[in-house]
Amino acid sequence: MAELEGQSLAAQHNDPSFPDVWDEINWRGLVHVSTNADELKRLLAGPPVTYYCGFDPTAPSLHLGNLVQLLLMRRLQLAGHRPLGLVGGSTGLIGDPRPTAERTLNDVATVNEWVGYLQAQVSRFLSFEGANPVRLVNNLDWTAPMSAIDFLRDVGKFFRVGTMLKKDAVSARLNSDAGISYTEFSYQILQGMDFLELYRTYGCVLQTGGSDQWGNLTSGTDLIHRSEGASAHAIGTPLITNSDGTKFGKSEGNAVWLDPAMTSPYAFYQFWLNTDDSDVIERLRIFTFLPRSEIEALEASVAAEPFRREAQTVLALQVTSLVHGASATQAAVAAAGALFGRGDLAELDATTLEAALRELPNTTTPAWTTVAQLLVDTGLSPSLGAARRSVGEGGVYLNNERVDDDAATVGVAMLHGRMAVLRRGKKTLAGVFVE
Repeated sequence: MAELEGQSLAAQHNDPSFPDVWDEINWRGLVHVSTNADELKRLLAGPPVTYYCGFDPTAPSLHLGNLVQLLLMRRLQLAGHRPLGLVGGSTGLIGDPRPTAERTLNDVATVNEWVGYLQAQVSRFLSFEGANPVRLVNNLDWTAPMSAIDFLRDVGKFFRVGTMLKKDAVSARLNSDAGISYTEFSYQILQGMDFLELYRTYGCVLQTGGSDQWGNLTSGTDLIHRSEGASAHAIGTPLITNSDGTKFGKSEGNAVWLDPAMTSPYAFYQFWLNTDDSDVIERLRIFTFLPRSEIEALEASVAAEPFRREAQTVLALQVTSLVHGASATQAAVAAAGALFGRGDLAELDATTLEAALRELPNTTTPAWTTVAQLLVDTGLSPSLGAARRSVGEGGVYLNNERVDDDAATVGVAMLHGRMAVLRRGKKTLAGVFVE
């Protein structure tokens, strides 16, 4: 898998088959909504401009949706433009409005700690080298010294309550049973102030963010227009959903995290590998640096031979390598093969094996538990009688070794002294952890 090393920053590049970066990011589906498209095309095809994206530390890790922003930022950086990575030490203390309920406010020490985590993650995806290195900024630096009176006089006077009430995030909450507090109502002013501060300090003229943040993005462009008499731009990226419309994110409880301690590289790899045929080409465009020609070839493969799942394999390899590196990706691939008997389980390191087993139905049990009982405890068999029949028919495996005796215990075949892989048939797996 030497080609996975090509995911390094130094090896990344935009596709030269496109006339400019605007055309490429549109083809890749990274632009769901924007300010004037013709002006943006001219702006991004011209001399370097400064742009930013903000990430709020409302959790100790970035997630799949944030990765879309990081990859858009990287593409603009590769085109010669100057990125600012903002981690919101102040906005993270509030959090943008959720559709249905107030956020739980985290304490200052926790938010400050998470700021460091997110800055480290942002730094991995953007280059600090060359003529346009990324600069990390924290909005707490300019909000903390500001008094409430200064905030209301210098910034609040430019906002109209009627306009603020029409923002989707606000109107949704106003129409809910929970209502909305002034704290979350004020979030759009704070985000708008960030754009104004970066415009004044760095000449920043473009902000990117998720399309569900469009109201907050335009708060900044409107504020710059009102206070400075200048034009600024915004790009809203699509929300990442399954073909059935299911969204991934913190508020949905199914976030795919970039921190390996929160979503293991194995689970991360499996997430991409399990992408539906109807979603895989869109995700190849958004999440990989593969050129258009290779993606179109994979699209043809999906249409002609979907059973091969070639596009899903490429997607999983590319994105896992991008986020976790080639070594972790190779370990995830090896684990997937070994679980189904196509590799040596004993060669898997304990961390990777445990992560893989946690993704399966699993049980924690004493070492003397019989294999028949384990089949029932893990849900691989509906009853002890069915479990014994499966063993008798030669269809049960413990660590890829066929089990001939249903009274055999798990203790004889532990991996790393505490784990085992239980399999019924060719594809039905479970994990066993020994107390």
